[in-house]
Amino acid sequence: MLNWRSKRFVTCFLVLSVAGLNACVSYDAKKQIASASLETAAFTGDKLELAITPAQRQQRESLTQRLLSSPLGQKEAVDVMLVNSPALQSLLAQHGAQSAAVAQSGRISNPTLAIERIVSGNELEWSGLLSFGLLDVLTLPQRADLAKRKLVQNQIRLSTDVVDQVTLVRQAWVRAVAANASLTFAQRVLEAAQASDVLAARMLAAGNFNTLTRSRHQLFHAQAQTQWAVAKQAQVSRKEALVRLLGLDASQAGQLQLPDRLPELPAQALNAQDMASAAGRQRWDIQMAKAEFEMAARAQGLTDITSWLDVELTVISGKVTGNDAVTQRRGAEIGVKLPVFDSGDMQRAQMNALTLSAANRLQATARDAASSVRENYAAYLAAYDIARQYRDDVLPLQQRIADENILRYNAMQISVFDLLADAASHNAAVMSAIEAQQQFWLSEAALQATLVGRPLAISLSADVRNNSSSAAH
Repeated sequence: MLNWRSKRFVTCFLVLSVAGLNACVSYDAKKQIASASLETAAFTGDKLELAITPAQRQQRESLTQRLLSSPLGQKEAVDVMLVNSPALQSLLAQHGAQSAAVAQSGRISNPTLAIERIVSGNELEWSGLLSFGLLDVLTLPQRADLAKRKLVQNQIRLSTDVVDQVTLVRQAWVRAVAANASLTFAQRVLEAAQASDVLAARMLAAGNFNTLTRSRHQLFHAQAQTQWAVAKQAQVSRKEALVRLLGLDASQAGQLQLPDRLPELPAQALNAQDMASAAGRQRWDIQMAKAEFEMAARAQGLTDITSWLDVELTVISGKVTGNDAVTQRRGAEIGVKLPVFDSGDMQRAQMNALTLSAANRLQATARDAASSVRENYAAYLAAYDIARQYRDDVLPLQQRIADENILRYNAMQISVFDLLADAASHNAAVMSAIEAQQQFWLSEAALQATLVGRPLAISLSADVRNNSSSAAH
């Protein structure tokens, strides 16, 4: 039998066990998600959570039903996504799996225990062998530190992924509500065009309109029908895009209600001092690049050791029984990988290049961060100015022109064609105002994400630029 009380055997095993436990890297999914929820509280309201138990899922379904019972605001849309979206839950679980794998890489491999029984003539030999990678033990502190740094990197990545999802929901909500407003206005225009067309047909029958005037009313009606059809399709498409991001099923999608119009513009846009203060905070993209550089530097040091050699230590304890005599056997075996065919130079060259790349990426990220804030802030200000111009100048002037033209038409100073042309111009101005207001809120959502290190490319749409230019003329 094995001599399990062998002092050397037991001592070696205990030292190995203690070393492994002390350097053990652990990971707690709840703590990581709670930390991400706190870091993204400005976006999530500190409501980020992974639903695991049936009771938690039932509670979330109840909360979703309550939120869907009334028209959904932008904040409430984010809340629905946080508690209801399977895609977000999958994202949280996937990050948990990645972090667990990272923590596993920072632990020492389990030792191998082998029991050997050999019969030679009248001799019986029992041996016990405990093998483990000696280099694994010696480099455990470095590998544990590297794993902890990877966990920090994963934590940052989780926060940024959550902000991405919230920003997508915010922008989808803006587009869906703007589509609602456009459809409501298109419906009003269509109803007016239908009434005008019916009246024109009666005037033609009574001999008060000629065929040309009647045809112009018909054309106005046809254009209004086309505008309504386009607005209807956009409303359905943008609502379904929001439904997908919120993770709603068919029944929940049927309950979804959205406001008829976007929120009013804020009294003032964010000022440059707010931007300077926000840009001075530690952004996640810079934190991520810094973590990648530090991790690459640590990994390079570890590779410089492991690429040269590998050492395996085996502790042996046993006894040989035969001829009424018992012989104890104790010893150790060390195996060393010989760098004959592969000296590890390519591994070291690879890590050198990766470290250099990470250092330059950190510098590039820091420079890009300031540029992205300036660019998106400029787009935000332009969108605010254009939307405010439509609200304060363009629409009131269009309404005044429309009122004057109605008076002139009633006084028979202009033709019905002039009146219809003015109506078409007024309708285009209203649709452009809705588009400008939508562009502002899209820019606002993108700017908020940019300030924390998730820059989004935003620019004024061609329709807003062209219509703004037309309105100015």
